[in-house]
Amino acid sequence: MDQKILPWHRPNITAAVAITAWSGLALQLYLSLRLVNDRGLSVGAGLVEYFGYFTILTNIIVASSLSLAGWGQSGALVRVSRSPSVASGILTSILLVGAGYHFLLRDIWNPVGLAWVADQILHYVTPLLCAFNWWYCVPATRLTWVAPLTWCAWPIVYTIYALLRGEWLGRYPYPFIDVGVLGYERVLLNVVGLLVIFVLLGVALVALMRVRSSKKEKRV
Repeated sequence: MDQKILPWHRPNITAAVAITAWSGLALQLYLSLRLVNDRGLSVGAGLVEYFGYFTILTNIIVASSLSLAGWGQSGALVRVSRSPSVASGILTSILLVGAGYHFLLRDIWNPVGLAWVADQILHYVTPLLCAFNWWYCVPATRLTWVAPLTWCAWPIVYTIYALLRGEWLGRYPYPFIDVGVLGYERVLLNVVGLLVIFVLLGVALVALMRVRSSKKEKRV
């Protein structure tokens, strides 16, 4: 049942959330490129830095999937983006972005001006709007309880990417996966802890979706 593709409600809301996500990404890209230019580095160096963060890549996934769901007409990617299971997995990832930033990272820097605006959009506004879109626009269906385990694929893939990238560049995007400082054992424990939080968030979404589905079935 959780793989059934159902028509989304209120596509205009979905498209508006997608535009918000793209705006935050575009602003952060501009700021990243401006920063490397000020340091005398190349655009390529700025892009390497930009695409190293879980926040950026997950926001790109959110913006892309919502764009397809809101504006797409047909095709395999549109069908996948409108799957309640896929939408729920993506929401779990962007909620991890917000929670991880709020509890682990927000005190290690103090953005101002446009950097603060981009920071708020990427870490708070987009996750909250994505949750709003999920509740009001994604069709209610009975997701399986094991679905969050399959959604772990994205954070696991990112972790492998970030560690390999860190070995190559000699620097890591986040302090809690900095192998050079913490060592692999501590980094592994940190990653497992974050995955547990991810699964718990996913289970909560499954429970909410099943409640919505039950209420829908009672009305029919």
